[in-house]
Amino acid sequence: MARNANEPSDDSSDRRTDAADEPKKKEKSRRPANTAFRQQRLKAWQPILTPKTVLPLFFIVGIIFAPIGGLLIWASSTVQEVSIDYSNCVRDAPDISSNPNDPNALSDIPSNLASSSFKTALVSGQASTWGRYNKTFQYPLTRGGRAIENTPMCVLEFYVPNDIGGPVFLYYRLTNFYQNHRRYVSSLDVDQLNGKFRDNGTIGGSDCDPLKADGNGTAYYPCGLIANSLFNDTINQPYKVDDNNNIYGMTENGIAWGSDADLYGDTAYKADQVVPPPNWQPRYENGRYNDSTLPNLHTDYAFQVWMRTAGLPAFSKLALRNDNEAMKLGRYRIEIASVFPVTTYGGTKSILLSTRTVMGGKNPFLGIAYVVVGGLCILLGAVFTATHLIKPRKLGDHTYLTWNNDQPSAATTTTVGERARAGA
Repeated sequence: MARNANEPSDDSSDRRTDAADEPKKKEKSRRPANTAFRQQRLKAWQPILTPKTVLPLFFIVGIIFAPIGGLLIWASSTVQEVSIDYSNCVRDAPDISSNPNDPNALSDIPSNLASSSFKTALVSGQASTWGRYNKTFQYPLTRGGRAIENTPMCVLEFYVPNDIGGPVFLYYRLTNFYQNHRRYVSSLDVDQLNGKFRDNGTIGGSDCDPLKADGNGTAYYPCGLIANSLFNDTINQPYKVDDNNNIYGMTENGIAWGSDADLYGDTAYKADQVVPPPNWQPRYENGRYNDSTLPNLHTDYAFQVWMRTAGLPAFSKLALRNDNEAMKLGRYRIEIASVFPVTTYGGTKSILLSTRTVMGGKNPFLGIAYVVVGGLCILLGAVFTATHLIKPRKLGDHTYLTWNNDQPSAATTTTVGERARAGA
């Protein structure tokens, strides 16, 4: 049947029906969800600080901290050690080349360069002494194995007035050496240290800048500033001069953290594929590696200790240790191949022979800090207690609120004449 032109169309009703059938769109809202956490309705403890709760805390902290600090100071004082600064040994010590083994040829070390702390005090004739001479020094195979003529040797003698240890630890200590410098810390290649093969092209894109490769493009192994500046003084084992030069055996085994060995692996390099860093080259024949002198960083514990950079410019690093044998009473000598320069940058180098306690080496700072904090807490507690007893303050007294106090009005009034004069 034909639709009359005057009849209304049903299209509009169809559209209304379709619109009604469509689901309503959810309006966006930034309102947080109605949960205890989002609406900040979690349970909380809000203590009311009153004199009865605060004052006992001061005394409790003081009573706990002060004895702990005292124990830490006592533990630090039981550490026995001797420290000798030998920075200028090759310049200031007497030349004993004519008879290096004669103890009478040595001279006393200045008191500001040598210090000791033992259970038994040193007496006259037991001061630390030193001397110097040159000799052809044979580096161990792990350090290149080359014999170098006229190597400056520093001879240090010290007296142990009572048996110490074990364990006994021998450290070298450097000052004014900033291992924490940003570019210095990042100057290494982790993959190369881990034993992976890094060819000359790949090493150029590493973080070892500025010591990646030599002038011929051959990669340094190990590359980087940290490895190149390795402490290369050779500290020999101490021996007892008053007991037929009996050596007190110390070793490098165990001086590095056990986890450090996992960072270094057997290298995939061949000896002719890499060259030693510039500061290492004097220890190797013709400044090159060979099959017997290519370093094994996985077992080079002295290298691993050096690569764990220090956070402060003055630091000590473990060089030798003896975990079982006590160092007997007597006079000991240590000979050091002193080749590491420190005076050029205003630093110093020392040796430190030390025992330890459960708290580590000698460092009274932590104990002093505990005592100071404990003492301050007790003092403040006493002052606040006296103030509370003499002139107590009523809890919740609203008269202490600032708006209840008579305050001079900050507003100022001016007369009509003053305003007129100001306008003029």
